[in-house]
Amino acid sequence: MKVICKTSVLCEAALNVQKAVVTKTSMPVLEGILMKTQENSLKMTGYDLEIGISTAIEANVVEEGTVIINARTFCDIIKHIPYEDVILEVDDKLQCKIYCGDIEYFMTGINPKDYPELPSIINGKELTVSQSVLKDMVRKTIFSVSLNDIRMIMRGIKFEVSPGELKLVAIDAHRLAIRKEFIEYNGENLNFVVPAKTLAEVIKLIPDTDNFVTIGLGRQHIIFNIEGYTVVSRLLDGEFMNYAAILTNERNTVIRIKSKDMIESVERVSLIITDRFKAPLKMEFRNGEARISTATALGAANDRVDVSIDGDETCIGIQARYVLDALRASEDDEVLMTIVNPLSPVCIVPTVGDAYTYLILPVRLNG
Repeated sequence: MKVICKTSVLCEAALNVQKAVVTKTSMPVLEGILMKTQENSLKMTGYDLEIGISTAIEANVVEEGTVIINARTFCDIIKHIPYEDVILEVDDKLQCKIYCGDIEYFMTGINPKDYPELPSIINGKELTVSQSVLKDMVRKTIFSVSLNDIRMIMRGIKFEVSPGELKLVAIDAHRLAIRKEFIEYNGENLNFVVPAKTLAEVIKLIPDTDNFVTIGLGRQHIIFNIEGYTVVSRLLDGEFMNYAAILTNERNTVIRIKSKDMIESVERVSLIITDRFKAPLKMEFRNGEARISTATALGAANDRVDVSIDGDETCIGIQARYVLDALRASEDDEVLMTIVNPLSPVCIVPTVGDAYTYLILPVRLNG
């Protein structure tokens, strides 16, 4: 095998593919990148048995071949090569030579015969989503995914697809995030849960262009095709939490909030909250203002924000980080915060429409 590649192109592809490579395992093939020559291109694949990433880059193929090269070492080498082009050469004994100019590296490759085959989807469902829409929706829900729930299905984001609409749902023990967007889709309703780990890598691969992501859906796997990259992942099995049971239209207090003012106020009050000294925020809504306060072993802080209150005056305890995550994700100048009572979930929604819903469980305040 002998190929000549643009160093920058090879480096970018290798670093992206490496994200699906296992760092430590009893199977050395999974610690490597599978490299296979194709006509005028080099295909590169990383696969950790849960998520696989592959791409093909333009290359001058002098001699065809296939090899597995340790991903971490290979990426470190390519990052430090200063020349525009780099040559990868592999002999019959799988001895790899990476060179250009006066630089030479030698590595021992791994036989590709034991590399696991990436899952494929036959007779599956397919939908197409705008890259910017998918990236935005994932980014604005993924922070609510449970990272350590013993139920694996709760470590993912649920996709609910119906004609004309895509809904993403993420939930953990303390909060819920829902995003809705219009999409061009006329097929049957689809429901599936994708690991948050997979989606985190998917949105990193999505460039800032107006193209589309093609999603192939099988019974156990999902495939994302993103501008030259293919991401394959298993789906999560099980019963997703019945989040609809905690949604309610009941509201005794509706507060209209200027998002920027509330974010800045919460950030100021939170300065005395640390990982060591934790405490919830106390939010009192009365007389056209929100009084925000907290106290820890470090001290106390108070602030106020003008708001518009419709309904009962009320007081709640809430975690600062959860409020900030929801307000930042909304990206609206103004939002509505709806409250049933101090012990029911606090709901943050847009002033018009239902593009998003963020629920946060309140904290019982002492006294």
